[in-house]
Amino acid sequence: MNDSYSGKNGKVKVMYVRSEDNNDGRKDSGRHQDNDRRKNNRRPFGKGNEQGDRRRNSERPARSGDRSPWKTISRPEGEPPKLEHSGISGKSHIDPEQLRRQRLEETRIYGENACQAMFQNRPDAIVRAWFVQSVTPRFRDALKWMAANRKAYHVVDDEELAKASGTEHHGGVCFLIKKRNGLNAETYLQQAPAKDCVLALENVGNPHNLGAIMRSCAHFGVQGVILQDTAMLESGAAVRTAEGGAEHIKGIDADGFTTTLNQFRDEGYTIVTTSSHKGSTTLAQATLPEKMVLVLGQESDGLSDSTWEDGDIRLSIGGTGRVESLNVSVATGIVLAEWWRQNKV
Repeated sequence: MNDSYSGKNGKVKVMYVRSEDNNDGRKDSGRHQDNDRRKNNRRPFGKGNEQGDRRRNSERPARSGDRSPWKTISRPEGEPPKLEHSGISGKSHIDPEQLRRQRLEETRIYGENACQAMFQNRPDAIVRAWFVQSVTPRFRDALKWMAANRKAYHVVDDEELAKASGTEHHGGVCFLIKKRNGLNAETYLQQAPAKDCVLALENVGNPHNLGAIMRSCAHFGVQGVILQDTAMLESGAAVRTAEGGAEHIKGIDADGFTTTLNQFRDEGYTIVTTSSHKGSTTLAQATLPEKMVLVLGQESDGLSDSTWEDGDIRLSIGGTGRVESLNVSVATGIVLAEWWRQNKV
């Protein structure tokens, strides 16, 4: 069906009424005519007109006879779109609970000595690795092993490695690893050696102090470290500062600090507390037992009064008195050196 009329300029305009039942070819002609009319009405310049066209098209209700496979759906402003399929829309979907568990189970360590020690002692715990080109010759064995065991690794520039590790002090390498779980006191005591010094840290949380402490522990043969949160022993900064010593340390969970100390006392350990503020036996005068738990306190205030008084031996490190106290990691090294001299040499 068609009709015609004359416009103001005298030209004859032809209109077609489109029908789904009409297969005589006129609907294709009508579609071309519509396209021509839209092109003639479009402004030649500027994005504003195109945006206006899109806005008008989005506001135009869908017609029952539209051949387009797309449809316009109006929804209140601010309401998220409702997907009619279960496919990917822009971003892949990751289960947030699974991601949270994964982050709790993994950590990033960095530093050349720390990562070399990690590879030598626990290669299976490595999940992914990043290297700068200059360190790859020294990690040749690690690279071969990761390639053979389908472990992902990346050779990147310094800026990308800083992003991957979260620090500029990465030492040219970063490993994403699976965390070790802390031991409970019972498990540690079952495998403890006859001569054994265990370290207990009350509210010590600075990662650089923890790293220096682990380094001293590894040097003087201390295996166990009691801590309220053993995960702190595997922070990137602590492991890097330990310079490989972290791989020789076992974290012991202390659900209750005093309760855990009593468990070791019941197994024959002497509890040795330290302070620079309270009267006590100086280290030079003390006889340190073969089995002991050395207890040190937080960086600012030292041990709490209750923990200090619970010690079987109470120690202080003699000095000039020109400074208030020693750094907790330095004090640890001094006392452990004396324990080693008396019991291991």
